[in-house]
Amino acid sequence: MPDNSNSTSTSDECLPAVAQATLTHRLILPVDSNHHGTLYAGSLMRIALEAAYTTAFNAVGSTANLLLRRVLSLECYRPVPVGSMVEIKGAVLHLTRAYLVAGLIASPLAGQKSPWMDGLFGFVQVDSEGRPAEFPNDLALTGAAKGWRSLDLRMQKLLKIRGRNGLD
Repeated sequence: MPDNSNSTSTSDECLPAVAQATLTHRLILPVDSNHHGTLYAGSLMRIALEAAYTTAFNAVGSTANLLLRRVLSLECYRPVPVGSMVEIKGAVLHLTRAYLVAGLIASPLAGQKSPWMDGLFGFVQVDSEGRPAEFPNDLALTGAAKGWRSLDLRMQKLLKIRGRNGLD
């Protein structure tokens, strides 16, 4: 039986970057849980990485040949119970010639006011040989919008601490 618990779409709400924000929806299943009946950290990483990759791919388009370079940050603020339907918004917050950072913000769970998770994932564009390659010339950032500011500030600090990636 196919797994229909994961779907993606785009929205023009909170447009911080290159393309429209990407929305990922996921039902948290028992296979995703730990011994507490909440989202297991390994499953969280997989779900977040899928959402970040989808965000980056949608921003670059059909010429995307992306590899994960680093997870700059992944914060889980609340446990997510099995049976929860989660929504993760993604947008490109940083872009250089061959490197981009996709930001993620998870919508609050029922009865909560703040996101249960957010994160920053860095991807490099590569050629067929696996070497860094430039993005298409028409790819450009438009700047962060409301709702993405705190994640953008965290990213700026992390990029300074960890150093630019040499792909600028």
